[in-house]
Amino acid sequence: MDQFSLFAESDLPSRDLDVLDVRQHPGVAISRAAGIDGLLEPDLASYDDVIVAFSGGKDSVACVLHLLDQGVRPELWHHDIDGHDEGTFFDWPVTAAYCDAFAAAFGLMIYHSWRVGGLKRELLKDNDRLAPVMFETPDGVGTAGGLRGKIDSRLRWPALAADLRTRWCSSIGKIDVFAAAIANQSRFQGRRILVVTGERAQESASRSKYQTFELHRNHAPGPIARRVVHHWRPIHGWSEQRVWEIIERHRVNAHPCYHLGWARASCAFCVFSGKSHLATLRKIMPVRFREFADLETQFGHTIRRGATIDQVADQGLPFELDPQTVQLALSTEYSEAIILDRWTLPRGAYGENAGPN
Repeated sequence: MDQFSLFAESDLPSRDLDVLDVRQHPGVAISRAAGIDGLLEPDLASYDDVIVAFSGGKDSVACVLHLLDQGVRPELWHHDIDGHDEGTFFDWPVTAAYCDAFAAAFGLMIYHSWRVGGLKRELLKDNDRLAPVMFETPDGVGTAGGLRGKIDSRLRWPALAADLRTRWCSSIGKIDVFAAAIANQSRFQGRRILVVTGERAQESASRSKYQTFELHRNHAPGPIARRVVHHWRPIHGWSEQRVWEIIERHRVNAHPCYHLGWARASCAFCVFSGKSHLATLRKIMPVRFREFADLETQFGHTIRRGATIDQVADQGLPFELDPQTVQLALSTEYSEAIILDRWTLPRGAYGENAGPN
C-alpha cells in the first residue's frame, strides 16, 4: 500500500486549529489506495481501534460498509438519546434494536452509551446539573460526570441552528457522550484510534465545510493518556445516490423510518422535522405528539419559531403508511432481516432532508 506523509497542498487546512495538519504530525500515515473521488485516505492498518458513531441511518451504515469493503471490522457506538431504560421520547422506539440487529448481522461489536434520563431529562432540567454519561465497555458499564458542574435550568427546545451551543440535543445527547466514553476508558491508553462519522457535504452548506480528516477532540498524546485520536469522514464527498448504491450492493434493509417515507433516520421528533413528518407523527404517535404540544404550552416556547407543532402539522399531509412498517417502527424489537434476498429502494430515499443546515 503506497503511503504519503503529507496531504496535497490543496487539501491542507489553513485556519482551523483542530484540523489535522500532517505537516505537524509526521507519524500520520496516508494512503491513496482506497481514495474516494481522488481524496487521500488514512492508512487504516495503522490504527489499533476503528470506531463508527452508528445511528442506524443510511450514512453511518454506508460508513460501516465502506470499511468492511476495505477489510476493516470496526466497533460500533450507538448513543441512546432517550437514555437506557426510560422509554423513548424523541427517538424511534425501534432504533436501538435495529442497530443491534445490524451489528449482529455483520458480526460486529456494538456498544451503547447514553446520558442518564436522556434528552427529556435535559429538556425538563430545572435548577439541576447536567446528568452523567453511561457507556457500555467490554467489561461492563462505565460512568462519567454528573457530580460537578453548573446548576441551571433548560426548559427550552433545541434551536434549529448549526451552532451546537443552541442546538444542544446533538452536543449533549451524542457528541459529548461519545467524547466522555473515549476519555474514560483505560483500554484506549497508548492506542491509535480512528473515529468515523457519516456527515456529507451534500447535506447542508454547514456540513460542506467540514474537514474530511482532522484531530478528534479526544486526541491526547501526552504522557498520561497517550491517546492518538483522528476523526475521519469517509463519505463526506459522496452523493446520496452513492450512499444508496453501497447499501443496495450489500442488500442491507434500511431503518424502518426510511420505509415509512423519511429521508433521514434522525430522531422521530427531530426539531428539524418538516410539516408532513409532523402530520405523520401526529397520526401514528398521537400520545407522544400531544406531550410535545403540551410542553410547548408549558414552556411558552415553540419548537418552530412562530408556529406550534400542531400548526406545522396542520400544513402537511401524512405519508401513505403500511401498517406493518408502522408497527415495526414503533416496536422496541426489530424482527425483520437485515440482509435481504431482494432489495428495493426505500420510499423515503431522496426525499425531504429535514435536517441541520
